[in-house]
Formats: sequence, structure tokens, C-alpha cells
Amino acid sequence: MDGFLEYRVPRGDQGPTWCGAQDLDSLNDVRNYDAFGCLFGVRNYANFLPVAAGRGFPADASPTVSARFAQMTEWYGEDGPHGTTWITWAEVKAVDWDEPAEKPDSRLHEYRRTPNGLRMTGKASWSSALAEAVGLGFGEVREWPEGSEWLVGDTLYRSVTIRRRDAVTETGEWQPVWEAMKELAEQHGDDNVRLVVWFDD
Repeated sequence: MDGFLEYRVPRGDQGPTWCGAQDLDSLNDVRNYDAFGCLFGVRNYANFLPVAAGRGFPADASPTVSARFAQMTEWYGEDGPHGTTWITWAEVKAVDWDEPAEKPDSRLHEYRRTPNGLRMTGKASWSSALAEAVGLGFGEVREWPEGSEWLVGDTLYRSVTIRRRDAVTETGEWQPVWEAMKELAEQHGDDNVRLVVWFDD
């Protein structure tokens, strides 16, 4: 994920103009597919209704952001950038972080039994151990009802529907982004601050 924060200011007869504020890399450089899916519909394995998907590159983007996007397009050619979209601070503030995904995660959540109870060890859309236990063919993936689970050896596989706050945690990698947007919004207004993002692989 790459992107930029922008803010909009009045410019006399020209009308409101967007200005580049801060590169996203300095705030959040973590690859979190659950967050990408929740917010932007990219790699949406968790099956969220995305908040701001598929809007494309804004026609009124600031010169700074336009130049950065053009540079990325040139670097990656036909393979890059994709999933380009944007979201305002007003939209972020309106998100119901307790809202669940539309259906269970397409990856089963894996837990390991420990002396202190279950510990989550990862997520996978396919596991050879589970496939053998439940009779799946190689690479075959199914949708499992919420709460379905299987204990295979020391690993518990469970079908889980996650909430938005599980994907974008309150104290996680998105906190610096939200703080920066909030500060800009205090000066320029909630609708006049946005995050423009795109993805390069």
C-alpha cells in the first residue's frame, strides 16, 4: 500500500484546492490484508463490506499526490498500481467499528493448545492437515458456517466472522494515520481531509 494525506483549502477564484500533507509510508507501512479489505476492498479475505472501495484516483488530487502516483505508474507499468481509492476523515469518523464482516473469514483461524489455553497462530484458506481430516481435495476451499471447528493434532481450526475493530485495531498501525487526519481536520474540516491510497502488487 502506498498513499498520501491531503487537505483542501479555499484558493480565491480557483475554488477549493487539495494540497499534499504527508506520505503514508511515514505513518503506516504495515501489510495488513484484513485492514486493506475492511477499508478499501483489497485482498478482502475477511469478507467485509468495504468502507471506500474502487473510487479510483481523484481527478482533483494535489500536484504532489498526482506526481507520486504518476511515478509509481511508470515504475510498475501494466502491473501497478491497482485498488486506487480515497477516504475522507468524515467517513473514517462515521465507521461503525463493531460492524461484523458480511460472512465468515474465507481463511480458517488456527489456534495451538498451550498450557495457558488456546493461542492464535495464523489464518489459512487451505491446510493439508485439515484437508485430510475433513476430506477436501488438494487446494479445495469451502465456506464453513460461523463457529465450525476441528481439532487436528494440536491445532484447532475455527470459522470466524471478524469485526472491523479486529481488522483495524484501536492501538494498531492505523492509529498514527487517524491521528494525523484528525489534526488536519481540526484546521480544515472533516470533509476537507482525505487519504488517497493505491496498491502495487
